[in-house]
Amino acid sequence: MNVLVVGGGAREHALVRALAADTAVDRVVCAPGNAGIAREAAARVAPVDVSDPRALLALAAAEGADLTVVGPELPLAQGVADLFGEAGRLLFGPTRAAAALESSKAFAKAFMARHDIPTARFEVCTDERQALDAVAGDRFGFPVVVKADGLAAGKGVTVAPDQAVAEAAVREAMVVRRFGEAGATVVIEECLDGPEVSFFAVSDGRRCLALPAAQDHKRIFDGDAGPNTGGMGAFGPSPLFDAELEARVMREIVAPTLDGLRAEGREYRGVLYVGLMLTADGPRVIEFNVRFGDPEAQVILPMVERGLARVLLGAARGELGDARWRVAADPHVGVVMASGGYPGTYETGRPIGGLDDAAAVPGVYVAHAGTALEGGRIVTSGGRVLTVVARGASYPQAIARAYDAVGRISFDGSHVRTDIGQKALLATEVRGGA
Repeated sequence: MNVLVVGGGAREHALVRALAADTAVDRVVCAPGNAGIAREAAARVAPVDVSDPRALLALAAAEGADLTVVGPELPLAQGVADLFGEAGRLLFGPTRAAAALESSKAFAKAFMARHDIPTARFEVCTDERQALDAVAGDRFGFPVVVKADGLAAGKGVTVAPDQAVAEAAVREAMVVRRFGEAGATVVIEECLDGPEVSFFAVSDGRRCLALPAAQDHKRIFDGDAGPNTGGMGAFGPSPLFDAELEARVMREIVAPTLDGLRAEGREYRGVLYVGLMLTADGPRVIEFNVRFGDPEAQVILPMVERGLARVLLGAARGELGDARWRVAADPHVGVVMASGGYPGTYETGRPIGGLDDAAAVPGVYVAHAGTALEGGRIVTSGGRVLTVVARGASYPQAIARAYDAVGRISFDGSHVRTDIGQKALLATEVRGGA
C-alpha cells in the first residue's frame, strides 16, 4: 500500500512514522512535510501546499497513492475529501459537509442540540450587540467562554473571567476581525468545570474503533497559566478514562453524532476527535475536531502496534469489516519545545542541536513541527518546534525519559513547560487512594 500524508507538523510526523512502520505499507510520501519527516528513511516529502486540494489530488495520482491521510483541518474544510471522492481516490477524512463539525462551532452546537448530545449551554450570536448582551448579566455567569465560529488556528477561544474581558473578546472577533471572517459569528458558552480529556474514534460512517484517551496542556506556562496555545504537551492513556467511561462516551456522544450526521446526509468517514469535559454531571462535549489532535496524536499513534493502515483504509472505504488494530497501554508523554515568545511574536531560523542525542534516550522519538533545513542545518521555522515523546513502563519513567531527552536538545530561546504528565501522576494517586 502506498500512502500520502497531508500536512507538515508534529502530528503528521507521528502519522508518517506510524504508517512507515506498518507492514501493510510499502511507501509513504508527506506533503509538504518538514525537516524531521525528510530525515525518515522510509518516507519522503513533496513540496505541495495543503490549502490546494487539486494539487494534492494530482500528487496522489502521480504517486499512485492507495490512501491519502489528511492531518490538518483546513483541506478538509475546503472539501478535499469531496474532490478525491469524485476522482475515485480513497482519502481518510470527512467531506466538507461533515467537517462542519469543526469548521463551524455554531453548526456543531446546533447539531448537538438537535441530537441531544450533552454539551455546555450556548448562544450563537451574529452581531456585536447580541454577543455583548449574551455576556452581560447572569445568563451564563463568569467565567464565560467566547468562541469565534470558524477556523482560527486554535486561537479563537477566550475563557473570560469577567465581563470586561468577555466584551473585549467579542469586539476583537466581531469588530476588529482578528480572525477574519471566522469571527463574524461567535458562540457564547457557559464555562464547564472539570478535567479535560481528548477522545478519538475512527469511523467508517456507521461503526468505529476507539483509541486510548489523552490529555493535553493548552496553556503556555506551568500550572495551566498564561494564554492558550495549540498545545504544549500531552500524555496518554488518560488515567481518568476507564472502560466504563469509554462505553458511556461511545453510547451518549459518539454513536448519536455518527447517526445524526448520517441522517442529515453528512456520513462521517475519518477520525472523530471529541474534546470532553468530565463534569460532576457526566462527560460533556467542549468541541469536535475532524482530525487527529496535536499534540495528542504524537502520544496516541505510537500506541498502535499493528493494523493502523488497514483500519484507516477500511474507514476511508466506508467498510471497516474485520479490520482491527493492536493497541498498547504503556504510558506516553509528549513535551512540546516552543520558540521563545510563542504564542505571540517569536523569531525563527535558530539552529537546533542535540536531536540525535535526544533520540538515543530509551523509548524516545522526536516529532518535528516548526523545523526547516537551511544550509545543511535543521533550524526553527515555527512557534511549536518539536514534540519530544517518551514511552515508559510507568508514568514516572515516561516523564523522566521525556525530560531527559528535552534537556539534550538546544536552540536559542527555547521554551518548555516542566509539568507535562503531572496530572497523570495526580490522577493515578487519587484513583489508587480511592
